[in-house]
Amino acid sequence: MLQFISHYTEKYTYLDSVRMALEGGCRWVQLRMKDASIDEMRSVAVEAQRLCKEANATFIIDDNVALVKEIGADGVHLGKKDMPVYEARHILGEGFIIGGTANTFEDVKGLYLSGVDYVGCGPFRFTTTKKGLSPILGLDGYRSIVTRMREENIDIPVVAIGGITAEDIPEILDTGISGIALSGTVLRADEPVEEMRRLIDLEASKAII
Repeated sequence: MLQFISHYTEKYTYLDSVRMALEGGCRWVQLRMKDASIDEMRSVAVEAQRLCKEANATFIIDDNVALVKEIGADGVHLGKKDMPVYEARHILGEGFIIGGTANTFEDVKGLYLSGVDYVGCGPFRFTTTKKGLSPILGLDGYRSIVTRMREENIDIPVVAIGGITAEDIPEILDTGISGIALSGTVLRADEPVEEMRRLIDLEASKAII
């Protein structure tokens, strides 16, 4: 599973980033606009959702449970300081995907027990696309978390995130992590659409082995 998390640069808007990810074959998009107003976010979300539906892609909105319910997005991703999972589930019901952010095994276990559908776990390394970073995990951090999950029979998709490049993908997947979330490594590429295609091919080939 390869996820794309929207971002903006001097060259690309949030919507540009979503459009390029989809054109490159990504089928899971999270709209993340931390500093945007609700009106700006709604405007982008409606168009991003339309693009995702056309591409038959899953569309997740970061943090904003109310907006997810309002426009009927596929789900929400909740950060460690966002609304509790049980509250989001009460508002949305069972028909929506809920993901949560983790940095430790205890975080993963807590999210699993609260009923999330997947966990975004990181950061893998330092990244400039997120403020207030938790401690860096690296490969050893992922190995430790996956090992403890197996020991306690916790079976839930865990997606690595945070400063990941193409070269990191095989090693990260070797730890037992379920998938990869990307943002900056796509948008910094000379040809973002082609980079997205390359990353998806790389992840798919590794998943098959």
